[in-house]
Amino acid sequence: MLRSWRLLSGHSCRKYTHSNTRAGFSSGVLAVLSALDKDNAKLLSIINKRIEERNRLVAQVVNGGPTSPVIQHKKRLKSLDMVYDTWCTWQKTRRSIIETASLLEDEDPSIRALAAEEYQSLFDAHKKQLTSTFPLLLVPQSQTSDMSALIEIKPGVGGSESSLFLADLLRMYTRFGNLRGWSSKIITKEDRDGGGMKNATLEVIGDGVYDLLRWESGVHRVQRVPATESSGRVHTSTVQIIVLPLSESSNLDTGDEKLYEEKDVKVDVMRARGAGGQHVNKTESAVRLTHIPTGITVSMQDERSQHTNKARAFQVLRARLLDRKLQIDITNRRETRRQLVRSASRSEKIRTYNFVQDRITDHRIGWTSKNLTSVIDGPGLQQLLDAITTYYRQELIEDVLD
Repeated sequence: MLRSWRLLSGHSCRKYTHSNTRAGFSSGVLAVLSALDKDNAKLLSIINKRIEERNRLVAQVVNGGPTSPVIQHKKRLKSLDMVYDTWCTWQKTRRSIIETASLLEDEDPSIRALAAEEYQSLFDAHKKQLTSTFPLLLVPQSQTSDMSALIEIKPGVGGSESSLFLADLLRMYTRFGNLRGWSSKIITKEDRDGGGMKNATLEVIGDGVYDLLRWESGVHRVQRVPATESSGRVHTSTVQIIVLPLSESSNLDTGDEKLYEEKDVKVDVMRARGAGGQHVNKTESAVRLTHIPTGITVSMQDERSQHTNKARAFQVLRARLLDRKLQIDITNRRETRRQLVRSASRSEKIRTYNFVQDRITDHRIGWTSKNLTSVIDGPGLQQLLDAITTYYRQELIEDVLD
């Protein structure tokens, strides 16, 4: 192979300049590389700044010793290492392209043929690094990538049909979680007389659960003919989904501040209400928590044990407080300008399930599929979530470049 003829090990990873050319190379090759640089000038400028930042931090860490700022620098360096490694690979590939170009004019036809094949392979890799790999590396790392989720499902407009659709969505998320290998558990639900549910909360445990499912927050609209409708008239009803971040830590801290202080949480115990036999009336197993600073309340009575209800109530409280903090952080960042995040407001209609036409539409990204049954059954939901994730990632990249 041609790569064995080159001496690449002597090259250092350095900032690219057009002085890396040598006389006699094909002007066409250089023109193509220059055009690619020009089309991605803003991206290359950002990458150069990240590399310069990385080099400054390396020097500070080497000379700083085990101080607190140095520890923070090491955390930042860890995030910049992949950018630096990819930058070095990109530089090496670029030099290889320039070296290979000189062989495109070799007198030996076999050498020219090998050079042309390798040149195309190198150029494709070079372009992919520039247009795909670099932009993804610039996207800020998610702070919630390791978090699980609580999915709160509440009925909207539509009466009994809304309650029935609520049960359908609960089943959809449970099946989807099982297909992904996650652990799904209904931690609270309230059935409705005549079928359906008044509300439900689903716990989904696994890596990346919250980051994938957070886009489900919002109003889901269903259009279908209810089983009780004798005239065949299509009814429209809604269900509200709220996806909350769930951390495994019981003493969850975010940054330098705790989510709550014990003194700020009022705990009330009472007798459970509803169906349940003699136990409901004779024991004070129900628990209600009130976070005084925010007014957030959580009630739990599904279990016979007061201790278990209290533990689950605190779990939900932590999730709601963490969600509140994340929403505030989003508002304070430039992400608020992104269409996808704006439309993810819990009061916004994000999706329509049209059973009559077997069509599902996500209104935030304009995604439509005639495969509603597959989504409701679980497997098809992955395709929709992938489309939303791709859209969101592209928004992040554009924001970085802006």
